[in-house]
Amino acid sequence: MKLDYRFNDPALAELALTHRSAGRPNNERLEFLGDALLGAIVGEMLFEAHPRASEGELSRLRAQLVNGQALALIARELELGDGLRLGPGELKSGGFRRDSILADAFEALVAAVYLDGGFPVCRETVRRLFAQRVADLPKSSKDAKTRLQEWLQAHGLPLPVYELAGSHGEDHAKVFEVACSIAEPAPLRAEASGPSRRAAEQEAAEIVLGRLLEPPPSD
Repeated sequence: MKLDYRFNDPALAELALTHRSAGRPNNERLEFLGDALLGAIVGEMLFEAHPRASEGELSRLRAQLVNGQALALIARELELGDGLRLGPGELKSGGFRRDSILADAFEALVAAVYLDGGFPVCRETVRRLFAQRVADLPKSSKDAKTRLQEWLQAHGLPLPVYELAGSHGEDHAKVFEVACSIAEPAPLRAEASGPSRRAAEQEAAEIVLGRLLEPPPSD
């Protein structure tokens, strides 16, 4: 394993690399904790790197960095597959090469570092691993409505529908409430508000796009 961290308790590292197919105890609980830690630390990095990005845009960027395929790539770079403990069935089927197993092991390893060395050390380790990845993210100049429309068109799906749900406030400080809905690949609806109808539509589109790009639940 090429992780630049020396465990005080090597048993934690071993547990992080123990798949549920190998029996109990295994890394499922560590995986849960590691997922939360990654979300917070990578979210912090994106918050710093993109001071003008909306919540939806930040969610979209985080989804690019912490999805199963991206985490499996880091796991391979760290050579976690060599240290995985798998049950006989997973060994025969090549589980040490499977994205979902590698991603889960990486999440569990992050939690193991946290439990072994504390949050500052875990934060430093994660930030070191993700620094270049955050820097390499494309800075799209396209607005959310355009990106959502292009994503749907690229997948041959119907375009979104925007509805004005209401408005309130004085003329000089009116707030518009808009809903953005899509029917496929799964029904999604998001509501947002803004100082103009266009601004509200952009925010609603950003929320829908962020949900579309969320990574699927890991196995």
